[in-house]
Amino acid sequence: MLDRKEAARRIALNAMRLTGAAPLAAPFLSGVGAILMLHRVSAEPPKPLGINRHLTVTPGFLDRLLGKLKRKRYAFVTMDEAVEALVTGRGRRFLAVTADDAYRDNLTEALPVLEHHDVPIAIHVCPGLASRRVDLWWDVLEDVVCARDRLYLDTAEGRVAFDCGTLAAKHETVRAIHDHLTTVVREEERQTVLRDLARSVGVDHAKPSRDTLMDWNEIRRAAQHRLVTIGAHTVNHYNLRRLSAEAALREMADAARIIELELGRRPVHMAYPYGYESAVGPREVALAAEAGYRSAVTTRHGVLQREHAGHLHSLPRISVNGRYQRLAHVRTMLSGLTTPLANAGRRLVTV
Repeated sequence: MLDRKEAARRIALNAMRLTGAAPLAAPFLSGVGAILMLHRVSAEPPKPLGINRHLTVTPGFLDRLLGKLKRKRYAFVTMDEAVEALVTGRGRRFLAVTADDAYRDNLTEALPVLEHHDVPIAIHVCPGLASRRVDLWWDVLEDVVCARDRLYLDTAEGRVAFDCGTLAAKHETVRAIHDHLTTVVREEERQTVLRDLARSVGVDHAKPSRDTLMDWNEIRRAAQHRLVTIGAHTVNHYNLRRLSAEAALREMADAARIIELELGRRPVHMAYPYGYESAVGPREVALAAEAGYRSAVTTRHGVLQREHAGHLHSLPRISVNGRYQRLAHVRTMLSGLTTPLANAGRRLVTV
């Protein structure tokens, strides 16, 4: 089920491709390269509602994409090399590949594809998720809504009932509870609220993390691979902008400390959880630098320009996701044409 914004984006991408606008814009807008953002890489079918299907691309699509981009003579680089290229201004147009949350299929399904193309990847690890202290709450929510035809959520205003009897009603319920959990409930309390809701309908809140995320032993295996860099993704995957400055800094600094204790090496690159405007602003960018990271990436849509050398803690990315599994769409985004369209006319995207 496509929402209106997604449908509009597809129409725009197809129009740019069919009119030939993207190749014409590339020499002026494509910049020096881009950072690609992955989450899951799996051939496994999505859950019944498909709420989080956008987080997954298939190994086959990733294989075709990397092959096509290598033929386009992009240089695939590590995040260390990407930062160096930005700072020095040397080298040909480059791409860095990143993956957030440390899903197990990054190791089992993505890495063989990356090995085939000799492409490095930075995997951003959230210690709370890896240790199973933090639930993969967006998947838990989908499981909860699928479990019953009616749900009851206790709020400060009283108990609220949700109709989940039809597919459309389930989608609406996910949206409503998602909004409540991310805008009304405090970040530190969301897990308790959702766990209570999961127990009330007989859903195992730990199952999504257990089934789909790497544990520390698997992360150690990944970290030993020549193509893998481990980055940080905060401790608890909170929306940093909803925390105090002290708590946000602690989330970033403690993530690096814990990862170093587990792996023996301190991460120097970070991805902000969620990464959009209401989750990352100038304060968080300054805190990431204070925490000692060399770079930090958002989920803002954009290619990299030379000027990003002065904005290493607010680097945009190009999302490679399940909504746009077409080589032509990714090529259009890499042309830079979609960057100003998605950012109120801005060519240089920071926060």
